[in-house]
Amino acid sequence: MIICAGNSENFSFATPMGVGLIETAMNLTRLCLFDKPEFLLFVGTAGSYGEAKIFDIIESKTATNIELAFLNKDAYTPLENVISTNLTDKKDIIVNSSNYISTNESLTKKFLNFGVGIENMEFFSVLAVAKEFDIPAGGVFCITNYTNQDAHTDFLKNHDKAKELLEKHVKKRIKELTSR
Repeated sequence: MIICAGNSENFSFATPMGVGLIETAMNLTRLCLFDKPEFLLFVGTAGSYGEAKIFDIIESKTATNIELAFLNKDAYTPLENVISTNLTDKKDIIVNSSNYISTNESLTKKFLNFGVGIENMEFFSVLAVAKEFDIPAGGVFCITNYTNQDAHTDFLKNHDKAKELLEKHVKKRIKELTSR
């Protein structure tokens, strides 16, 4: 099953699950309880911590939930904050999820030291639910912005094109997989 956030981020081939960590976790859990999918593919946009470029397509099976306060040692968590469904030797770009969009470029560059390259609000919830229900899962993202003070403006400016690129990429990958 292919899923997305929803609201302004809808795709003709994907089922919306909600925006942010909480809505996604609740709606996806409800779906899995009543009609467990064989696989989950999340499709959405993301912000780059600096290495990924605008309109890059990133595929990943690893997510984290690290808040900015952790980067300055102003917070810690007793919770598991990294989840991966990657069963290969291929190294993933790790996707960070938070209910907040990062705008502090100098702080977010610290994520790169941990192998975390991009942020998307929903992906950690997707992988957490997938792990709980033992469902293979992954994500495909298109970069819309860098995590700086212009993040929201750039997201709005690049969102439509990013959605088009994602749609083309996913349809191409589906065609490749079904023609085998």
